[in-house]
Amino acid sequence: MQRHNVGFMAADAIAEVHGFDAVRTRFQSWTQMGRIGGEKILLLKPATYMNKSGQAIGEAMRFYKLGPEDVTVFYDELDLEPFKIKVRRGGGTAGHNGIRSTDAHIGNEFRRVRIGIGHPGDKSRVTRHVLGNYAKAEIEPLTDLLGAIAAEADWLAKGDDARFLNEVALRLQP
Repeated sequence: MQRHNVGFMAADAIAEVHGFDAVRTRFQSWTQMGRIGGEKILLLKPATYMNKSGQAIGEAMRFYKLGPEDVTVFYDELDLEPFKIKVRRGGGTAGHNGIRSTDAHIGNEFRRVRIGIGHPGDKSRVTRHVLGNYAKAEIEPLTDLLGAIAAEADWLAKGDDARFLNEVALRLQP
């Protein structure tokens, strides 16, 4: 359970909570179809190297004739405290190679759900931290966060990012 894979973990939680179809392989990715509320959703987990994930996203977008505004990317964010999330459209890459690739292939006006993994404090420890597994003590808060993201994903599907963030925060209150 590497921190680097937290975006895939969020997609898996959404698929499970909302009863998505079985995994298929297409668009250089593992995909699942389902519905969240009244919206038909394609979950896509690129099977390319992370720094080429934009190729897979672009391929699926062209097939379904979608624009960047139809895309939501869940990913790990060093500059957020662990288990915090932020949502926004557009913006920079903050050095994230998967986001850099996505920007290059589809533009930068897609929705980003940034999931905090925290910074290890020293730049020389970043790679080890990102590629490292969550500690035992982190599993419960991680599970709670992923469950809240999945449970409130209907707000993302409706385009209500603020309500999504609010409802996730309420679910995570002690």
